[in-house]
Amino acid sequence: MNILVIGNGGREHAFAWKIKQSPLCTALYLAPGNAGATPLAHTVAIPVDDFEKLGAFCKDNKIELILVGPEVPLVMGIRDYFESRSDLRHVLLVGPGKAGAQLEGSKDFSKQFMQRHNIPTAKAKTFHSLQTKEAQQYLEGFQPPIVLKADGLAAGKGVVIASSVEEAKSEIQKMLEERKFGEASAKVLVEEFLDGIELSVFVLTDGNNYVILPEAKDYKRIGDHDTGPNTGGMGSVSPVPFADESFLEKVEEKIIKPTVEGLRKEGIAYRGFIFVGLMKVKDDPYVIEYNARMGDPETQSVMTRIKSDFVELLVSCAKGELKNQSLETDPSYAVTVVMAAGGYPEKYDKGKIIFGLENATAQVFHAGTKNASGKIITDGGRVLAVTGKGKNLEEAILCSYNTVDKIHWENSYYRKDIGQDLLNS
Repeated sequence: MNILVIGNGGREHAFAWKIKQSPLCTALYLAPGNAGATPLAHTVAIPVDDFEKLGAFCKDNKIELILVGPEVPLVMGIRDYFESRSDLRHVLLVGPGKAGAQLEGSKDFSKQFMQRHNIPTAKAKTFHSLQTKEAQQYLEGFQPPIVLKADGLAAGKGVVIASSVEEAKSEIQKMLEERKFGEASAKVLVEEFLDGIELSVFVLTDGNNYVILPEAKDYKRIGDHDTGPNTGGMGSVSPVPFADESFLEKVEEKIIKPTVEGLRKEGIAYRGFIFVGLMKVKDDPYVIEYNARMGDPETQSVMTRIKSDFVELLVSCAKGELKNQSLETDPSYAVTVVMAAGGYPEKYDKGKIIFGLENATAQVFHAGTKNASGKIITDGGRVLAVTGKGKNLEEAILCSYNTVDKIHWENSYYRKDIGQDLLNS
């Protein structure tokens, strides 16, 4: 079948890499894709939010299956657009409609959804742009640290963890009045801090049934030992040593089942991925956030561990036929290290020539790259994601960093400690 993956990051390159392994894939396209995806697929210069051009491309190229990678087209309603068109609604699509994508598009919606369905999560209250004083008064009753979350999409960077009430008051003013995160912070959630360790669980659901993918832990902060500002993600590890069978059973019973059932009860047809960001507090799981798609760079680690035919899973999801599907997983460890442009997540340069890619021994997924006169150059903040595998965590870490050490460009940057915190867990 002819397949289109929408997106241009490391997640989409990993999808393409996995999809290309399926005998069901006849032709593969990425819109807009990146330099690394070129050997795997035809890249098409169409923005992820130009639904009209994407629709025309699907008709012209007889696309039978679409996998939507990033959150923006989902929140904007790409499924709704395709389903509204008689000439496009036959195309199978993996990704929720606008209603389901609210799980990610609005932190306020997702928090209320969790509360309605008794899904364990941190207590929170939402304030809008005319309520700065009320929000600041509310903060006086909090024990630091205090979590502030922009309601809307902020590319993974809309969370502030304040270490004092005064800092929280200052930050909420910046978010609500100065629009620190743009329109995403027109509403802000003040949330209690959960003291635990984070991980992510990924679910593929057709709205009634689901398949649970390998779990992962990602590393959000820019600096070693989790210091500095949040980023889109600087690395990931799968499986997660502290997520044992007993804990994952709790996740399924207390979170996954009521989430899928809650969507069904509320009449929200959902065919796609649900990313469940979790905090393990003692031995219990709490939901920090939902995403309506797979994570980046978690996808890079997760895809390398899936042994099943990924296209078969996607088609079953899109058709509402996941009931009899199961997932075969490689027991090996996968460790992904993100190589970023110096200065990220703040100001950074583009257009730097990348050297050493031909020396890679681990799997290199491209995120922010493009071709220029036969050379591959940097074209984003997060540039590459290097995924190494091994029979244990230490071996996977070594495999990944051995390749990272062979690749360089002017002012490149990466964390040196991905996975180190888990070695003794």
